[in-house]
Amino acid sequence: MTFQPEAIINARLVDKDGLFRINIRDGHFAGTTAAGDLTQAGANELDAGGNLVCAAFVEPHIHLDAALTAGQPRWNQSGTLFEGIECWSDRKRELSREDVIERAEQTLKLFSAHGIQYVRTHVDVTDPSLAALKAMLEVRERVCGFIDLQIVAFPQEGILSFPDGMALMTEAVRLGADVVGGIPHFEHTRDYGVDSVHKLMALAIKHDRLVDVHCDEIDDPSSRFLEVLAAAALSQGYGQRVTASHTCAMHSYDNAYCSRLFRLLQKADLRFVALPTENLHLQGRFDTYPKRRGITRVPELLDAGIKVAFGQDSIRDPWYPMGNGNLLRTLDVGLHACHMLGMNRIAASLDLITYHGAAVMNLPTYGLAEAMPARCVVLQGQSPYEALLAQAPVLASVRDGRVLFQREERAVVVDGWI
Repeated sequence: MTFQPEAIINARLVDKDGLFRINIRDGHFAGTTAAGDLTQAGANELDAGGNLVCAAFVEPHIHLDAALTAGQPRWNQSGTLFEGIECWSDRKRELSREDVIERAEQTLKLFSAHGIQYVRTHVDVTDPSLAALKAMLEVRERVCGFIDLQIVAFPQEGILSFPDGMALMTEAVRLGADVVGGIPHFEHTRDYGVDSVHKLMALAIKHDRLVDVHCDEIDDPSSRFLEVLAAAALSQGYGQRVTASHTCAMHSYDNAYCSRLFRLLQKADLRFVALPTENLHLQGRFDTYPKRRGITRVPELLDAGIKVAFGQDSIRDPWYPMGNGNLLRTLDVGLHACHMLGMNRIAASLDLITYHGAAVMNLPTYGLAEAMPARCVVLQGQSPYEALLAQAPVLASVRDGRVLFQREERAVVVDGWI
């Protein structure tokens, strides 16, 4: 029988001192009260053991249709985005319903074991059969007991540069895709890229869908589709429903241009997703030395009041041969790569894989506040700093008041901390 505790006791919370009792009633949080010393858990209580409790993890950007296909039909030897697309173009000819469902569910179970309860997946719709999309719509229903899954209609080979690309996007939305995607920097020309942004925005607005665009995932400083997307979102008052993923070219923009761009981004109120592990691997491939990191300007965006989330992007696919589903690993890499290891950044870092990811996914009910669905994780460590130091498995995951899993705490020694 599934354990449904009436409270989580001996819990620590981000930005708060001491221990707390988090009450749960009818699958929802029912208020938090301060507690004293560690106490023994009762039969109907989940003991956090003095560890940090935070909202369930959010994976805002993954490609489940391609997950676990690295090396099929061949390895991406150059490590470039473009060879990855070529490898995938060959692999997707072999897609079947069973193939996609099996790999997607295997990956989502891996995510769940790491405390992830919300996932946005981009699904390639530059396939006349839409095989992957149809399979993922089934997966969305099959995993709803442990994962909320959003599906992006993603035109991997372009909207205007792929035969019938716009018709396939429209059909994908009709079938049930939650989000409209795009890839303007991969279109044949800049004019095609600009036109694709306007077309995808029109499609999303017509069907009341969210937007998430692979935007400027290239080291070329002249790739400036972000400003096109932001201006379109601003003109339609749609900014909080629009996400710009990657925006790697921003790494190469000069500061004078960024100064003007950030004014537009703040007005548009877009959401951003950075993919630290993936873009450290893919970007800078045409550089000798110095080599660019290729990650968007995360700290600058955050300081401008813009929400940025971290995601994994790939799990062992043609673009990235690694990945284990652990968002704490992604967070750790991102903080290093973005020069964000000041203690103020670390203290706020869990927002990048929780609340900011929820903003990307436009989740209407999320977090630890009273009356929210009781969805949270127990980390190993008393603070974000200790949790990142430990890199230990999530100790427990609670969904709608049910404990999905619970693990024994393990001894971790880091510079004398046990």
